[in-house]
Amino acid sequence: MKHRIVVLGAGYAGAIAAGRLARRLHPDDVDITVVNAAGDFVERVRMHQLATGQDLTRHELSEVYAGTGVRVRLARVGAVDVEHRTVAVTDERGADELAYDTLVYALGSAAADHGVPGVAEHAYDVSGRPSALRLRDRLAHLAAGGTVLVVGGGLTGLEAATEIAEARPDLDVAIAARGGLGDWLNEKARQHLRGVCDRLGITVHEHTDIARVEANGAVTGDGRAIPAQVTVWTAGFAVHPIAAATTLTVAATGQILVDDTMRSVSHPDVYAVGDAGLAAGPGGRPLRMSCASGTPMAWQAADAIAARLTGRTRIPKAPLRYFNQCISLGRRDGIIQYVTADDRAKPALLTGRLAARYKEVVCKGAAWSISHPIFYPVRRRRVASIRPESLATTS
Repeated sequence: MKHRIVVLGAGYAGAIAAGRLARRLHPDDVDITVVNAAGDFVERVRMHQLATGQDLTRHELSEVYAGTGVRVRLARVGAVDVEHRTVAVTDERGADELAYDTLVYALGSAAADHGVPGVAEHAYDVSGRPSALRLRDRLAHLAAGGTVLVVGGGLTGLEAATEIAEARPDLDVAIAARGGLGDWLNEKARQHLRGVCDRLGITVHEHTDIARVEANGAVTGDGRAIPAQVTVWTAGFAVHPIAAATTLTVAATGQILVDDTMRSVSHPDVYAVGDAGLAAGPGGRPLRMSCASGTPMAWQAADAIAARLTGRTRIPKAPLRYFNQCISLGRRDGIIQYVTADDRAKPALLTGRLAARYKEVVCKGAAWSISHPIFYPVRRRRVASIRPESLATTS
C-alpha cells in the first residue's frame, strides 16, 4: 500500500511542499494529493496589483504538477479529524472524505478584523483573489476625487496604498498606521518612504488606532473621523479556524504549534507550514506570516517527511531565517531593507527603481519555485517498510 500524503492548501507553502515531496520520494511508494479550492496557484504577494486593475499570469495547478505524480483535488476543506486521519472536503459532487497517513496543513490565513466593528460590513481587503477583485471593481467605479483610506501600516498596507495612489492619481489616498510610518525600517528607508508618500500625494495618519469602520470612512480611537468612500483593511491576518477545532495543539492565534522540522508537537503525522504553523526562528522569535517564512518552512517539512519515510536518521535543516524585506511602492519604486536573521533592520538598503526591479525578481522567483521546488538534480528515494503509526516515534 502506498503512503498517503495529503497537502491542504496550494498557496506558496503548500504548493512548494507538495512539489518538493514528489521530487524526493519514489512515485511507486507514495500517493500525494493537494487539496485546493481553486484550480490555479494565486500569487498572494501581488493582490494589490490585481486590485488596481493589473492582469496577473495564471498558474494552473494541473500544469504546475504535470509529470510529477501529484494529484490535485479541487475542493474546500470542512474539517480535519486528526485522531482518525481523515479530512472532510466538499466539491461540486458533494461531501467526501480523504484518508491520509501524513498530513501537510497549509490552509494559510485571511484578513483579520480584530473585532473592530464595521470591518466585515464596510471594508475591503487584498488577502486573496476574490477580495482583491471586489476591491478592483469598487475602485473602477470610483470617480475622480474619490477618497480611499488604507488601514494598516505594515508591508501589505504600504504596498496597497502606494499601488492605488500610483495607479489612480486622481484619487485622494490616505493610510492610517498604528505606529510611526515604517517605524521598523532604518532611518534612510523611513525617509525614502515618506518621500514616496509625498510624491504620490498620500495623506499619512501616524499613531492612529481605528476603532470603527463606517460606510463613509473610519473613526479613530480618540473619536476623530477620517472620511473615505473606500476603506481597505490591511491590519493583520488570522488563520482559518479548522485547526483550532481539532485536538491539535495550537497557539492563541489558532496556528499549529510545530517543532523545528514543522511537525506538530502533539500529532507527529501532521506538519504545518506557512501562516498555519507557529514555528520558532532565530533567537526563538516566532516566524512572521509571510512568503519569506512559508517557503523555507515548506522546504523543511518536505525534507523532514522524506527523510523519515525513507528511514534516514539525519533530518536536513532549511534556513529558517530572514535576509531582507522587499516592499514595492508602486511599479517604479520600492525599498529593499536588509535585515538580521531575526528580522531586525540593518543599515544597508536599496531604494527606487533598482529596488522595484529587485522586488519584481523576488516575486517572479517565488512563483517559479512552485514548479521548481528543488534547484538541483535529486534522486527519488524509496519509502522504508514501516507502518504509518510507527512514524509517530521517529525523530
